Amino acid sequence: MSERTATSDTATAFFEQLAERGHEPLLGKAHGTVCVELMDGTSSETWLVTIDRGDLTVFQGTANADCTLRASRELFGQVVTGEVNAVAAVLRGAIGIEGDSELLVLFQRLFPGRSGAAATESDTGARGASR
Repeated sequence: MSERTATSDTATAFFEQLAERGHEPLLGKAHGTVCVELMDGTSSETWLVTIDRGDLTVFQGTANADCTLRASRELFGQVVTGEVNAVAAVLRGAIGIEGDSELLVLFQRLFPGRSGAAATESDTGARGASR
């Protein structure tokens, strides 16, 4: 299996697992929509994750979002597996973000591995707690 296919499968599996999860207690105070645009050369794939007090709705497509994250398919695969921290990648300029950056911090809790497991209530900040 090529690296491109493995990374694509990692991203797709991540979103499919989120859809199956349905509710995430770590996001019980969060509300918003995150759009994830995955780029691979000239093609792109867009996923939307709506968070409503922990209830997750996931679908592939485009719509208005509170936070838009743009990354290469390969980098997003590394974020999903916990190899790369999403917020650190934003600060390095490797991931583009528009909109509510606090929502990205909350969204990061959904990632398995280091970035999601290490999240604490202090990650939400004052605004995040009121979501």
